[in-house]
Amino acid sequence: MEREELKRLAGEKATDHIKEGMIVGLGTGSTVEYTIRKLGKMVKDGLKIKGIPTSMHTKRIAKEENIPLTSLEEDPEIDLTIDGADEVDSDLNLIKGGGGALTREKIIAYNSKKLLVIVDDSKIVKALGIDCSLPVEVLKFGWTSTKKSLEALNCNVELRKIMEEPFITDNSNYILDCEFERIENPEQFEIDINSIPGVVENGLFIGLATEVIVGGKQGILTLKK
Repeated sequence: MEREELKRLAGEKATDHIKEGMIVGLGTGSTVEYTIRKLGKMVKDGLKIKGIPTSMHTKRIAKEENIPLTSLEEDPEIDLTIDGADEVDSDLNLIKGGGGALTREKIIAYNSKKLLVIVDDSKIVKALGIDCSLPVEVLKFGWTSTKKSLEALNCNVELRKIMEEPFITDNSNYILDCEFERIENPEQFEIDINSIPGVVENGLFIGLATEVIVGGKQGILTLKK
C-alpha cells in the first residue's frame, strides 16, 4: 500500500477509541487529519464529544468538520488525545514537532488520561534521533545563544525556516532543529535540554504515550507498554 493509505488506515482506526461524552485532544499533522475528518463524520451522525486542538491548523480543520471545541481552562481533564509522531522507539518514547506544535502537543498530552499515537511503520525506530532531527522551541530573545548551548550537546542545529524566513510557532517562538546521530538516554536528555535558558520545550515525549497504532503493509498493528 502507498504510504498515504497506511496513514489513513492508522488515523481512522484511532476513532474506534472515541466514546460518547469524551473530551478529546486533537493532535497536529497529516496522519491525525484523517482522524479528525473521520471524527467529523461521527459527530455529524450524532456522536457528542468536545475536542481540544493542539494547533491553529488543527483548530481550522476541526471547525471545518463542525467538531465542538473546548479548552484546557474549561475542561482540564482530557479523556483521550490522539496525535502523530515523527519517531517511536521500543519503549513508546517519541520525537514530535515536525509540524512545529510540540509545546501545545506536550501540554495536551501531559493532561490526558491516555495518549494514543498514530503512525505509519516508517516512524518506528531502534533509537530516537536516527531518522529525524529533534525540534526545540525557543524564545526569539537570545536565540543565537540558546543555539550555541544546544550545539554543546554534540548536535548540528539549524533555525527552521519557511521560504527563507524563520518559522514562527503558534506561541510566537522559533524552532531549532537539532540533528543527532542517535539519542542514547532520552529520559535524561529531555531534562537537560529543558534546563537551558531560552528553551521553551523540546520534542522528546518520554513516558507519555499509552498506545501506538501503526499502519503497515500487513495491516494495523497496536503497540502497548
